[in-house]
Amino acid sequence: MTEDKKPSGPDLTRGVSLTEFKDGKLLGHVGEEDVLLVQSGNETFAIEPACSHYHGPLAEGLVVGDTIRCPWHHACFSLSTGEASRPPALNALAVWDVARDGDRIVVQRRREAPKPSTAHRSAPTPEKFVIVGGGAAGFAAAETLRREGFAGAITMLSNDGAMPVDRPNLSKDYLAGNAPEDWLPLRPEDYYRDAGIDLRLNTHVSAIDPKSRSVTLGNGDKLPFDRLLLAPGAEPAKLQIPGADQPHVRTLRSVADSRAIIAAAGSAKRALVIGASFIGLEVAASLRARKLEVHVVAPEERPMQKVLGAEMGDFVRSLHEENGVVFHLKDTVEKLEGTRATLKSGAVIEADLVVVGIGVKPRLALAEQAGLVADRGVSVSEYLETSVAGIFAAGDIARWPDPHSRQTIRVEHWVVAERQGQTAARNMLGRRERFDAVPFFWSQHYDVPINYVGHAESFDDIAIDGSISGKDCLLKYRRAGRVLAVASIYRDLDNLKAELEMERSRG
Repeated sequence: MTEDKKPSGPDLTRGVSLTEFKDGKLLGHVGEEDVLLVQSGNETFAIEPACSHYHGPLAEGLVVGDTIRCPWHHACFSLSTGEASRPPALNALAVWDVARDGDRIVVQRRREAPKPSTAHRSAPTPEKFVIVGGGAAGFAAAETLRREGFAGAITMLSNDGAMPVDRPNLSKDYLAGNAPEDWLPLRPEDYYRDAGIDLRLNTHVSAIDPKSRSVTLGNGDKLPFDRLLLAPGAEPAKLQIPGADQPHVRTLRSVADSRAIIAAAGSAKRALVIGASFIGLEVAASLRARKLEVHVVAPEERPMQKVLGAEMGDFVRSLHEENGVVFHLKDTVEKLEGTRATLKSGAVIEADLVVVGIGVKPRLALAEQAGLVADRGVSVSEYLETSVAGIFAAGDIARWPDPHSRQTIRVEHWVVAERQGQTAARNMLGRRERFDAVPFFWSQHYDVPINYVGHAESFDDIAIDGSISGKDCLLKYRRAGRVLAVASIYRDLDNLKAELEMERSRG
């Protein structure tokens, strides 16, 4: 606790009455530490009040049974143990013992944090699990395997040069200069050593042989596996115009990409962002934070209209314009000659930094070469298993049967990839756990967060509650009268409730 920050609320060691709770919660302190009391059923729990992901206020979250969900990015924690049970949070929260003294609730000692599992050291098994990919799904799978007590070998093959990182930060706070680089790694380097995870960076996988149960590396080495998880992610779509291969033309996917854009932004005066995708506009906002002049060129009539609808698209555009971004919509870049970008409309933009954000393509080559069934993505069962037994797929490449939209879908959301990695890991262990999590993502534009839960590839109606321009709204995307997705601005609790409602109305 910093010297100028006093602990919140009452001293919980002296006891509080349940009548002091608001909506089943009470924020107080034990010594210098803030503690959140939560009433669920007949039980009262005491837990650390800030989410371990981005420190979202759990006092504003949603209690579901013996869990609490973060209002910002929908992480979920066990109230009794503090364990992070759903991403994007990975680290457990502190919990305290609670006693009842008459009609008063008294918080006692802080419990000792459980020690990480060392099962893989003490009881090794001959099983070999291989994970292809060092992103959200691959990392979540490796960590979950160890957390679930898997004692065999785990080899994680990543073609990236950096350890698994918090990728959403690459276009948001880190790119904007508001987050240091040491915030990026999901785990420090020694975690992989201590957990017995053989993380191999800069490693290319050239082939998978389902019959011999082996993967072939770029150097020709063969690596046998008993279970395989394919989670290679996606790669940025390339701009197919003259001049797109110049050094000042960048895409954003990796830590190296983000570093390169930051380095270029240090001397650049004007940036051109090609594409009005979520990533493109987050990049635009981050570069405005670095005081660059920013122009956005995109073929759409409105940014994000296909996903968010016309009114939200207009709002996003006006929000960026208020912050100095210049839009060139219903237009495309036809060629880049040095710093000169010529648009189809005939307009010319001089830009010493160009960032291309025109979408990504799932990395399907390995799966296709291995003969796995694919349909605009690798087809998987509700257990995330591919057409070949023992080979699973998760993250950006996986197309799975979604009980909420009643379609097979493939999405490119960070939280979905993490949750799929966890489910795939448990199914690699034979658990037969269905993946039925409701898709969720968030996007940040200046001081405005947009939360989106569900999945609507198309919709015929949008019910708007509140004011989009007033930055206080909840939008329900419906098809044939059925709510498929919900977007919100500063309606975090309502967004959580919408997620829960979708979970309870599966199928």
